[in-house]
Amino acid sequence: MDDEKRAHLLSFLKVIPPVDFCCVYGSVLHTTNHDKSTMVDYILGVSDPLQWHSENLKMNADHYASWMVLLGGAKLVTEVADKIGVGVHFNPFVTWNNKMFKYGVVRMHDLVQDILNWERLYLSGRLQKPVNMLVDNLDIKDVNSVNLRAAVSAALLLLPPKFTEEDLYAKICSLSYMGDLRMFFAEDRNKVKKIVQGQFDLFQSMYKPFLEEYEGKDLLRFSSSENQHANIYQDCGLPVARSHVSFLPPAIRSLMGIRLGRKKVTSESVQALHEVVIGSREEATKRMQKVLRRTVMVSSARQAVSGLLTVGGVKAARYLTNKMQKAWRSWT
Repeated sequence: MDDEKRAHLLSFLKVIPPVDFCCVYGSVLHTTNHDKSTMVDYILGVSDPLQWHSENLKMNADHYASWMVLLGGAKLVTEVADKIGVGVHFNPFVTWNNKMFKYGVVRMHDLVQDILNWERLYLSGRLQKPVNMLVDNLDIKDVNSVNLRAAVSAALLLLPPKFTEEDLYAKICSLSYMGDLRMFFAEDRNKVKKIVQGQFDLFQSMYKPFLEEYEGKDLLRFSSSENQHANIYQDCGLPVARSHVSFLPPAIRSLMGIRLGRKKVTSESVQALHEVVIGSREEATKRMQKVLRRTVMVSSARQAVSGLLTVGGVKAARYLTNKMQKAWRSWT
């Protein structure tokens, strides 16, 4: 992203209260002349959402649904996000400087927990895909490396012995859409393919360190192909599968262990740990899929209800119509 574009994206932050974290994502990352009718998507991390929304309502009350402003203000906004949604409040269709924006506000603690544990696999899923971090006061980029490694491990469990580099990124990209209710009626059926093909170079730069590490350990082997996208061969043995599972977030391993069983082991620090009992790669993969699908399904349902409440009837109808039009075009 060039300096001029970055400066323009940063300029929007001048009209809202200060944030500890900010990233942009979506089509803005790979387009040069951005359509004025297309929303620029932001994720904003703040230490105290209640205080932040209180300040933002004084500055930008028109960003919020009028009924929320009248009936409860910042307290209601925060409670709906936390108790009905997954801790994120979105303001879509915000117009500023002849551009349209959508921004989601999340508590920094919740953001970090989702990155490390996949308890909701919502914003952690977003950060498994290319983003451009504009503000990073708490070094989320470094924290997110745990998330990226876990995503690689999960994707490799789901892939066959031979696959392409594009297959790998598509599988990573699809993790946070497994079970997503929107994919059944309100999302482009080719969404994953379009994301990967449109941002292939960005995926490569994100995941290159992990792939090189796995190659160095002889877990992956690369060979060139005609389209310059590498063919990849992986070790599908049980020891490697166990290693992949060990890199999955604690919350996911815990849910897998309920069905597969757990055993106590002693680490080098003499601390008792519980590992998931894995009898076969296929069994582990199947159980992981079920856990991820259920996690995403619950999160997507909660966020959908929260979104319909918080954006107001007109904006909700407008947003859903835009989504469904894209979905129907992809199906026809």
